[in-house]
Amino acid sequence: MASSPNPVKKVPIHLQSAQNRVYIKNGEIVNHDKAFKADVYIEDGIIKFIGPAADITVPGGVRTIDASGKLIIPGGIDPHTHMQLPFGNAVAVDDFYHGTKAAVAGGTTMIIDFVLPNKNESMLEAYDKWRSWADPKVCCDYGFHVGITWWSKSVSKELGILCNELGVNSFKTFMAYKGLYQLNDSDLLDVFERIRELKAVAMVHAENGDIIAKNAARLLAEGVTGPEGHELSRQEEVEAEAVHRACILAHQVDCPLYVVHVMSKSAGIELARARQRYNKKYIFGETLAAALGTDGTHYRCQHFGHAAAHVLSPPLRPDKTTPEFMMKLLASDDLQTTGSDNCTFNKSQKELGLGDFTKIPNGVNGVEDRMSLVWERGVHSGLLDPCRFVAITSTNAARIFNIYPQKGRIAVGSDADIVIWDPQATRTISKDTHHHACDFNIFEGMTVHGVPEYVLVRGRICVENGSVRVAEGFGRFIPSPLRPAFVYDSLEGKVEEEQVDQKNSNGNNRVADLDAHVSSQLPPAVMFSGKTTPTTPEGSRGRVDGKRDLQESSFSISQELDTAGVRSSIKVHNPPGGKSSGFW
Repeated sequence: MASSPNPVKKVPIHLQSAQNRVYIKNGEIVNHDKAFKADVYIEDGIIKFIGPAADITVPGGVRTIDASGKLIIPGGIDPHTHMQLPFGNAVAVDDFYHGTKAAVAGGTTMIIDFVLPNKNESMLEAYDKWRSWADPKVCCDYGFHVGITWWSKSVSKELGILCNELGVNSFKTFMAYKGLYQLNDSDLLDVFERIRELKAVAMVHAENGDIIAKNAARLLAEGVTGPEGHELSRQEEVEAEAVHRACILAHQVDCPLYVVHVMSKSAGIELARARQRYNKKYIFGETLAAALGTDGTHYRCQHFGHAAAHVLSPPLRPDKTTPEFMMKLLASDDLQTTGSDNCTFNKSQKELGLGDFTKIPNGVNGVEDRMSLVWERGVHSGLLDPCRFVAITSTNAARIFNIYPQKGRIAVGSDADIVIWDPQATRTISKDTHHHACDFNIFEGMTVHGVPEYVLVRGRICVENGSVRVAEGFGRFIPSPLRPAFVYDSLEGKVEEEQVDQKNSNGNNRVADLDAHVSSQLPPAVMFSGKTTPTTPEGSRGRVDGKRDLQESSFSISQELDTAGVRSSIKVHNPPGGKSSGFW
């Protein structure tokens, strides 16, 4: 992308209004595949030039930003948000204005939200309703996934309209929420088959809803009514079983599958095994900022408000080693994206579940802190390099949902969604300083490295040295075209399959290793090659100096799990919190 070292004619910049013209100099561009020094010129919201300063003539009146010592990265893409979501008797307090303002403040310049029709509601009517909520409020660009909450011939027909006319190429199914959204396996097969026919992407919330319903009823009958009952009713194996089953169902009809919010070691392993088993790159996994930044021990807090504030589904896991484990899955490409599942409720709304944990509105914050948190737990800790950071926070989502390279890349012709990232700066996360509308932050008090110094949304400077200036309604709806090449070229054999290291550190076959452990009590072992991003032409991987990265070590899931104890039964007679009859 950088210009040739040979002398070239300088690129002139037209003398026109200085509005929406920005020149960024002296920074290091980091894309998912390489990092290199270059300047960037933006005009009318589009990247017009990338190269050395010697190759461009910049007239007066252009806003110039000196990015010396900083990284120039694509704006974050959060593929999983729920702004303004109705949930029972509550509505998420981060609407499309507050939610996207918080996103931009943290370096995310596009969200993909979910349209969730009620059972028996027209998907088209639900889509129109969500558009009417979002269009006047969004501060950054956005797209939609649409939930399939029931199945019929009319729903199948509406899928075609959404795909061919309304710019939607991804559809979420539910294996949980029995009696509300849950589909049975027969319906899932029909849905996946229809999605494959349309060349769209299937998404799945993977938890066994039948087990959850039975466990929840049993726990409540035994007097377990506090927030701890939420996690007890849907343990890791309940998530892992559903991930395993979803991958098999999708494979039966050759349908691309994107598993949302993978929250546990066991579920992550099942996804890794499926990707190995089928040797095809059409199964993808997402984990959340929450899973990387905190854990499920908070459910045992004696204060209801604190415990309930952490309730989401699938739940956070009490195993404190889970966050690092999930980050290693991201590093080794067994998970591909990070979302936030941002769906915030205030204290009074969470209290709807006093006395019955099943009535606690599900959802946490994350859209503002996702980027910094992934940098802190990934790059700063030495598990990721900056290129892989860009991949899992932006580029992979853009490629899977077919908006790349318009989004997710610093390239000539791409939208000028750009973050000037200070890798050394720190900030402390707090509800008192965040831009959400909610009164709680699950990362409260955490100090993170990696701060967006400038954030540009389609060339408009919206964040500058901590000052956030966004315009309500500035964002646009971004259509997601059918047949993402990143997904379907591999699926249809139109490109050569990417080579996968099938051997572990002992030289044994990795897939055989997995199969040999299927019957073990704990999930089977997976050895990772440690590969992340390709090397740059100069041989540099863009590492942060002084930081260990995954290339310098091996990661064994079996070794991690050998130290983990077997989960106990859900039958807890005197759990912390007991019966929720009021504040603890």
